[in-house]
Amino acid sequence: MPPKVRKAVFPVAGLGTRFLPATKAMPKEMLTVVDKPIIQYAVEEAVKAGIEEFIFVTGRGKEAIENHFDRSYELEQTLLNRQKEELYDIVTNIIPASARIFYTRQGEALGLGHAVHCAKALIGNEPFAVLLPDDIIYSEGDNPLEEMINLYQDTGQSITLTMQVPEEHCHRYGIVDIEAQRGRAIVAKNFVEKPKENAPSNLACVGRYIFTPEIMNVLDKQKPGAGGEIQLTDAMTTLLKQQGFNAWVLDGRRFDCGDKAGMQKANFFFAMQRQEIKQELTEFIAELGYTKQLTKMDNAS
Repeated sequence: MPPKVRKAVFPVAGLGTRFLPATKAMPKEMLTVVDKPIIQYAVEEAVKAGIEEFIFVTGRGKEAIENHFDRSYELEQTLLNRQKEELYDIVTNIIPASARIFYTRQGEALGLGHAVHCAKALIGNEPFAVLLPDDIIYSEGDNPLEEMINLYQDTGQSITLTMQVPEEHCHRYGIVDIEAQRGRAIVAKNFVEKPKENAPSNLACVGRYIFTPEIMNVLDKQKPGAGGEIQLTDAMTTLLKQQGFNAWVLDGRRFDCGDKAGMQKANFFFAMQRQEIKQELTEFIAELGYTKQLTKMDNAS
């Protein structure tokens, strides 16, 4: 049986230029969806999937991320003194006390593949997960990352999470070329990065991966690809040829919080899951007249 997946890598070194000026002095990963930073959604997902070690690949100006996952004794004592036990529980349970947290630097912005490779010394000879915090994953059923880990335990091969996208959007993603499919589990034949036409499927790779440790050996020798950067997809293609590669189809939603519209969609969606604010939001939408406008648009189409 393959070794247990205990470690997860979170690449958080990006500059977040799409969100300037908000990200001039604040890491993009600390922007909030409702009342939690983007990065916390990914970390909570990893915790639920049984991850024990959390490796953050950071860059300059990312100290706020480290502070967020550290203890703040002054804040905690203040909350206790003011008898705000609920808030105290929230800030002290952001990450389990048993979790081990590591930080390593990506000195240069040389691509996602390079960022993952920066964690090589901390990964050692173990399988590991990679979670891109820009992607918030929501599922009403099982935790998708946990499902991927289960598939890894069955196959011993690396896995990427995928989702179905409209054919006209395939050029925005890395697309899986399917060799075989059984339910939501897929044996990949190839990966095609942002096909301009004739995409091999409509299954796009999104920001969750399980890798065997051999991916690090591939990244050791990986040459720069698109944009002059070390592309993770290129390394995945090489690994596929060496030991096979699988994909798992998401049964849920993915919100791209690296995009302004995606960020607002996530805020609205997760706000509407919160009963304490759902009613007020619903009334506000009706007040603005958006409900009627959307109904007219639907009828017109």
